[in-house]
Amino acid sequence: MVKSALIAGLIPAVGLTDHAARAASLPPLDPGDPTAKALGFVTDVHQVDATANPTYKTGQMCGNCAQYQGGAGDASAGCNIFAGHSVPRGGWCKVWAQKPGAG
Repeated sequence: MVKSALIAGLIPAVGLTDHAARAASLPPLDPGDPTAKALGFVTDVHQVDATANPTYKTGQMCGNCAQYQGGAGDASAGCNIFAGHSVPRGGWCKVWAQKPGAG
């Protein structure tokens, strides 16, 4: 019984480590990448030009986007839009869509 509880307690920690390991294995998205530029990607949401990006609303960032593949505590993670690259939790692009359950 004690072994079962111990193992069950480790499973979430292993999952979090796996997210971090996958993000670390992905190269960060270069804001100069042509697709990133076309989609207005910035590594810091505070750099969003709201005039040039009228769909941007305060509070939007990669970390609460449906495309972000990381968990709540991940500093960076993969993105469904920018396959093969990681994006920072605090970044933003024009494809931002509310993550289900995060609103």
